[in-house]
Amino acid sequence: MTDSLPAGSHGHPALASVETIIAGLASVGYIASRRIATALFMATHLQKPVLVEGVAGVGKTELALCAAALLGLPLIRLQCYEGLDESKALYEWKYGKQLLYTQILKDHMGASLTGAPDMATAMERLHGTGDLFFSEPFLEPRPLLNALREPGGAVLLIDEIDKSDEAFEAFLLEMLSAFQVSIPEIGVIKATTPPVVFLTSNNVRDLGDALKRRCLHLHIPLPDQGLEEKIVAARVPGIEASLRTELVRFVQSLRTLDLRKLPSISETVDWARALILLHAGALDAELVRETLNVLLKFEADIVAVEPRIGELISIGA
Repeated sequence: MTDSLPAGSHGHPALASVETIIAGLASVGYIASRRIATALFMATHLQKPVLVEGVAGVGKTELALCAAALLGLPLIRLQCYEGLDESKALYEWKYGKQLLYTQILKDHMGASLTGAPDMATAMERLHGTGDLFFSEPFLEPRPLLNALREPGGAVLLIDEIDKSDEAFEAFLLEMLSAFQVSIPEIGVIKATTPPVVFLTSNNVRDLGDALKRRCLHLHIPLPDQGLEEKIVAARVPGIEASLRTELVRFVQSLRTLDLRKLPSISETVDWARALILLHAGALDAELVRETLNVLLKFEADIVAVEPRIGELISIGA
């Protein structure tokens, strides 16, 4: 089994193999595991969307952002929410422009109908006028349509798909399977260059089997000590190695506790930046206590951890 494709099978050299993807993502600040790089490799060469799952803050959205930077493609983002429909995701009509043109048409309608002997003739002269208002000049494209129309391709991020309704999830199926959409008044619009599609989910609700069948599945777990240190080093390049090891070890120990929300990678990076801002050289109980709110987002978690700070700092030291 090989992790690379023959030369020329895809235009971008960063996608030549799993190894080049790992190196390429690292160059734009994303430390990818081999599983992540393999998923991106398969997605781009097989032209399949990637459904990225995992707890908030593990780097799902960041993967799409960094993939766009790596490939030099525009990032088009659709943020999902309850009640999202095709008028906000795909297209809507320029109602203001339609109204303006309606007034202009009304002003000239009398001249157009002059001499019409009967209603049938008048209707024939007006035939097709209504269709003009639902044509390309009056179309307002939204993120999905913009992604399909990018001539050189794009990275499309459909963020937090699990927050949308099941009806919207079903609406996406045509696009995810054929990279095309159907607009009743215009017809089928198909991508010239299929976008690289990432869907992210925090598992707020279970997604349908039809959606999952159309996607490659990628679960990003919380990282181990070694990987998390590499991520912190990439995101906070000025941090001392000893402090980096200490803070990551402390975060790793927090994740063994029964907390309402465990700190994710994004909180680890934020905490590292906060410690640099405070000119910290090493962890101590007082420093951790003063900055614990960067790691923990619920007061109950902070109250539960504070008595154990000294113990947690010493673990693995």
